Amino acid sequence: MPKKSTLQIEKTNIHIVNWLKTYAENAKVNGFVVGISGGVDSAVTSTLCAQTGLPTLCVEMPIHQAPSHVSRGREHIEQLKKRFSNVTNVVADLTSVFEDFKKVVPNEADSDTANLSLANTRARLRMTTLYYFAGIHGLLVAGTGNKVEDFGVGFYTKYGDGGVDLSPIADLMKSDVYALGAFLKIPDSILVASPTDGLFGDDRTDEDQLGASYDELEWAMKENEKGKITADFSGREKNIFEIYKKLNGINQHKMKEIPVCLIPKEFK
Repeated sequence: MPKKSTLQIEKTNIHIVNWLKTYAENAKVNGFVVGISGGVDSAVTSTLCAQTGLPTLCVEMPIHQAPSHVSRGREHIEQLKKRFSNVTNVVADLTSVFEDFKKVVPNEADSDTANLSLANTRARLRMTTLYYFAGIHGLLVAGTGNKVEDFGVGFYTKYGDGGVDLSPIADLMKSDVYALGAFLKIPDSILVASPTDGLFGDDRTDEDQLGASYDELEWAMKENEKGKITADFSGREKNIFEIYKKLNGINQHKMKEIPVCLIPKEFK
């Protein structure tokens, strides 16, 4: 992947910060709320929001979270609060809420689909929590999805981390997010950590779930945009392209507007 120059990264940073500030001012809201996971996307998003000078609330929402995720998130928040006086934080431990939810739904713990549904439930509980804080403080929920996740492979939870008011980094590839993160001096512990959604309560990474790294998926996304097809590749490249096409296809329902059944005029 071609690397961006420092000037390009700086201009991208300024552009997003100005976009965020203008959007918030036009929407007549006070600022932003961001869910902090200990990953690079939420760290970059919260730093961009902080740079607007508007109130930025960082929310930790652990649900049986791995200690390493928690420590990285807290390291970032403490650093951000030292750098920006407009940043505050709150912890909403949702573990008990999640456990109570499991008690009132059918117990299908050994089912793969049930485990996936429960993983997505974690993301949806967090979305609900972010909108609670947004509502009481007059804030916008800032999304943390990047371009590969949001528009490439659909690697997010519908109405979970996909439920946001605006998406400041959704036109940035994952490599761009890392470059911006380094420019913004987010903690090294976050920059070197393997990306993970943390929804299953174990050590599986995003690559484990997707079957390809973000660099590989970026390559496939760009080749797909060029009009390439599976037959154009062989070996590992063919495998990566097939993974990308499969995920892109099955997750279109996340990327497109909700289908509406239009009633013919003569029926109205």
